[in-house]
Amino acid sequence: MDKPGVFAFPALERVITGTPAAEALSAEVKRLGGTSAFILASRTLNRETSVVEDLRRALGRCCVGLDDAIPAHTPRDRVVAAANAARAAGADIIVTIGGSTLADAGKMVKLCLANDVREFEDLEPLRRVIHADGCQDVPAMAAPDMPSIHLPTTLSGAEFHHSAGCTNPRLDRKEGFTHAKMIPQCVILDPAITRHTPEWLWLSTGIRAVDHAVEGLCSVSPHPISDGLAIHALRLLPGALKRCKASADDLNARFDCQIGMWASMMRSFADVPFGASHGIGHVLGGTAKVPHGLTSCILLPHVLRYNKTVNAGRQALVSQAMGDAAIDAADVVAALIENLGLPSRLRDVGVGRRDFSVIAENAMHDHAVHANPRKINGPDDVLNILEMAW
Repeated sequence: MDKPGVFAFPALERVITGTPAAEALSAEVKRLGGTSAFILASRTLNRETSVVEDLRRALGRCCVGLDDAIPAHTPRDRVVAAANAARAAGADIIVTIGGSTLADAGKMVKLCLANDVREFEDLEPLRRVIHADGCQDVPAMAAPDMPSIHLPTTLSGAEFHHSAGCTNPRLDRKEGFTHAKMIPQCVILDPAITRHTPEWLWLSTGIRAVDHAVEGLCSVSPHPISDGLAIHALRLLPGALKRCKASADDLNARFDCQIGMWASMMRSFADVPFGASHGIGHVLGGTAKVPHGLTSCILLPHVLRYNKTVNAGRQALVSQAMGDAAIDAADVVAALIENLGLPSRLRDVGVGRRDFSVIAENAMHDHAVHANPRKINGPDDVLNILEMAW
């Protein structure tokens, strides 16, 4: 008999596919009882395409406001400003469209509204604190009950998790906030609205989805249901990403990527922890401003090599699922990254050795680092991985 586990069905109620985004959004706002929708959108998507305007038009008078000023990595000050704007507009439902920044922003705005957060400092008592020894403090808070809907335009998968990363710009550190009801009630997957996503962002967040599946499959606490979905994701994503690279207008390939991304994230409902690729990647995002898709491109192969002495059997499942059973998982992943023309070294994204010490220290305050299959005992072990990735 396998060890005990829990698969917790989340507050996420439905995932919609096969319906145009605007049509699906209008119907879902009505189903959830929303009468005053506040939209959080990507600035580029809002100002350089018609996608956001199409959504506003579909909502009609139900749309009471829009914020397109939240930059990458979801800074705390901008989250609070967006929450104050949504409160002033009388919002009763939050709609987000974009990548992980907007997905996390939607969760954070819900948290702010539920807990009367109006100032930067008001979020401090609500953040999850990870101590350097891996112990954590998760504070009590009012449940963020306001419904929300997310329309993803990348493959980061943040909409399928109940936690959010929010950067403290005063410390250059990404901090975690978590509550079961932070997750959206509905996710709408429409490949047509992803055609405007820059190629590097789409493909690199696709590797982020691969990273979700790989670290879930290789986790210290795997679950049989998430294992099966991770393997499905790893069978689907490599070919679909290559098809997207070959033809940006291949909507079938984009949809396959979305399904692979969704499958890769189901480990979150079984509380299957990630490892150091995600943990160090969180810090590279908050501290060094590296986009999360690129952190996976750079870190995942090296973390697999670092971990191979303790989970070679699990890594063999990765190789098999990705179609190269005779090759090390690290090399299979690295070959895919190279094939997609994505960066594979820290120096390729402007991270210098001068940054390593603070990255290593901050990484010890990330839960995923402490859940890495090969134990990370302190900053020196993180430095070892950073040197491998340099």
